[in-house]
Amino acid sequence: MAENPFDFRAPPPSPVAGGRCSCFANDEVLSEFLENSPRVPDLVLPDKVFPKHKFIENPPKIDFRELDSMGSETLPKIMDSVATIGCFQVVNYGIPGESIRSALSAAAGIFQLPPEKRATVTRSPENSYGFEEIHEEDEGEEFVWCKAKSLELAMEGIWPVGYSNFSEKMETLVSEIEKVAEKILFVFRESYPQHQVMMKGQDSIGSACYVHKHGGNVAGDKWYDVIKMLIRGIDYSHALCLHISDGSSEFHVYSKKGWVSFRPDNHALVVTVGDEIQALSGGELKHVIGRPIYKGEKEEMISMAMLYSASTTENRRAESKSEKEKEKTISLTQQAIAAIVLTLVYHVLLFVYSKF
Repeated sequence: MAENPFDFRAPPPSPVAGGRCSCFANDEVLSEFLENSPRVPDLVLPDKVFPKHKFIENPPKIDFRELDSMGSETLPKIMDSVATIGCFQVVNYGIPGESIRSALSAAAGIFQLPPEKRATVTRSPENSYGFEEIHEEDEGEEFVWCKAKSLELAMEGIWPVGYSNFSEKMETLVSEIEKVAEKILFVFRESYPQHQVMMKGQDSIGSACYVHKHGGNVAGDKWYDVIKMLIRGIDYSHALCLHISDGSSEFHVYSKKGWVSFRPDNHALVVTVGDEIQALSGGELKHVIGRPIYKGEKEEMISMAMLYSASTTENRRAESKSEKEKEKTISLTQQAIAAIVLTLVYHVLLFVYSKF
């Protein structure tokens, strides 16, 4: 059998006489082997298992009104920020503050439902919407909203009056946010024309929104939160995630690269990139997870994270095209009514002509 060149076993002890000399002889042989062996590695353990938390300057802001005419200096800054930390901010996006406040206020009522009612609409591997299961170490609560009919029926069964009001306000707000997201997604597609791929999302339910209730006076720097966010991730495939986090003291971004935080501008939308953008960019831009932190707040706060998929854009265009085609198409009923009216008009004109 060929000799193994990487056999690091120590040689057997020399056959020496018993007594006190045996131990000294074995130690000498072992020491000589360890000193002369070039294959014994130095073991260096990392200081920490996870990357260090870094507080950074605010990421650049996009003025939504000037998105179409961004100069040659603005766009590279945005793309560099996305490549580095996975997010940027949007201001002047045109959504009325009253629409946002109204939806946040209505959302607070969801978390007032008792646990026994929530149990029927708890998230599971089969249902990715509804209430997130609460654990003792959690410092907040979460509800995932979408336009799924099954969610509407389940929630109206446990909160008939309140949910219809909340869902109506959410549909209005999400419709406005989708317009912002669609325009931003167009910029990314223009920036990566060489990597145009078919991005599939939750086309059956459209956009989904994570509604989060934050407990008062949250520390926001626990390793448990980082581990939980990275392991769980986000269940919905998406291109962009637009965060409404007015009043937050910090915004944390988690990724495989590290963990950073900054102080977001008041009333700005924080936009993080999802797995669909990562695919679109050919892996140049990485999927990240964002979370607002409310430190020192005595009262509970509500934040929202709206997930926008590329398929939502396609669905909106398809619906718009379908509506236009319906407007141009004359139904059989309309044709029959028109025929009857024309026949009556013909007979009336014929009768009038015969009289004169």
